[in-house]
Amino acid sequence: MWPVELPDPSYVKTADGAYIAYAVVGDGPVDIAWQFDFFGNIDMEWDEPFGNAWYPGLASFARVILHDRRATGLSSRNVPVPNLETRVADLRAVLDAAGSERTVIGSWYEGLAPGILLAATEPDRVRGLVWWNPSPRTVWGPDYPWGSGPEEVARELAALEHWGTRGYAEFWAEQFATENGVRPSDAEVRWIAKESRNCCTPDVAIELNEVWWQTDVRGVLPSVQVPTLLLVDGNSTTNREIADHVASLMPRADIRVLPWEGWPSERAALERNCAPWHEAIREFVGVKSQRRALDTVLSTVLFTDIVGSTETQAKLGDRGWKDLVERHHAVVRSGLDRWRGVENDTAGDGFYATFDGPARAIHCAVEVAENVRELGIEIRAGVHTGECELIDGKAGGIAVTTGARISALAGSSEILISQTVKDLVAGSGLSFEDAGEHDLKGVPDRWRLYRVVS
Repeated sequence: MWPVELPDPSYVKTADGAYIAYAVVGDGPVDIAWQFDFFGNIDMEWDEPFGNAWYPGLASFARVILHDRRATGLSSRNVPVPNLETRVADLRAVLDAAGSERTVIGSWYEGLAPGILLAATEPDRVRGLVWWNPSPRTVWGPDYPWGSGPEEVARELAALEHWGTRGYAEFWAEQFATENGVRPSDAEVRWIAKESRNCCTPDVAIELNEVWWQTDVRGVLPSVQVPTLLLVDGNSTTNREIADHVASLMPRADIRVLPWEGWPSERAALERNCAPWHEAIREFVGVKSQRRALDTVLSTVLFTDIVGSTETQAKLGDRGWKDLVERHHAVVRSGLDRWRGVENDTAGDGFYATFDGPARAIHCAVEVAENVRELGIEIRAGVHTGECELIDGKAGGIAVTTGARISALAGSSEILISQTVKDLVAGSGLSFEDAGEHDLKGVPDRWRLYRVVS
């Protein structure tokens, strides 16, 4: 059993009223916030054979912070499934509640996505990342041959209809046997059925998977400046290829290939299997590295301006135009306040603002576009997420130029976004239509853009 007494989970209430269950165990000098991947229920994780070996090992040298993502486990269930931006906000709330100011964030597969976005947008908050068998994307793509193809996605979607039952657990067991060469025991199959239904209901499992299938964090990886440890199962050629791909995109990522001797049910055997992985993490978090002066950060940039401003100014005259611009500015600033945007610059009738989340930038643009119509004008807007240089405390660089060029292509009341933004807002309830590929003046390559439709 656990070598330390496990406290009852606590709750933190988020800004939008959800309750997130979290637990802290261990008292090591380093904080590690370990994110659940597919399943998630703090109480169940204590009893699951692998979890009963994995988490105590981490707690032997660190203070381990765990939480159930909203809509699952012990957290609020009567809420929409979280998109990536919401998961970051919930993670931030848990870290605040736990008093963790500089945190190592770790997980398996897709589970590290919120840690990646937090590390890119708030690098002072994240000490490092630990990614076991990294998975920046889950479905196949022309530039990502390791993902699930349409047939695999269809099979999994059909299996999710039986989530929480023996039928789903049998599907899981077949996948496990294919990937690991050994079928789980009947006891393990029964446990997966129990663990899955204690995580969430089938409809939520389907929605969560649909969000994961649409999410791709590779566009963010070059902006992650914190040290990153990629842990790879040495038995899997595919996992090593994906890790090499991920490492090529991250400026401070190191790969450690480690042995994994299967998934025995006995705790002692699992502890032996986990030992080299724990040691690799211990070494990673124990290295005293000097914090670099940070001169870049990942930001979402929003550009807006009034369509037909010259003609409108000529029609209204200087005094009328000044009054209109002031009312326009009030509308935009109200939207920025509501969606937590930061005004960076205002030139004439144009605004340049930054956000720490792409969905908020889009919502802000939509709101402003609707509200300025009451003034008898329309705006155009462009949104892009990328690594920005900090110049006198303000974001600059090619990502900002890209956002401005995207905005310039938009028409009346049109909001255009980059592919990177689309990949990061899956599950946000936003809809887009393909606006084609475009050349952006002064920006390399051709860019696939999307039009916000709702």
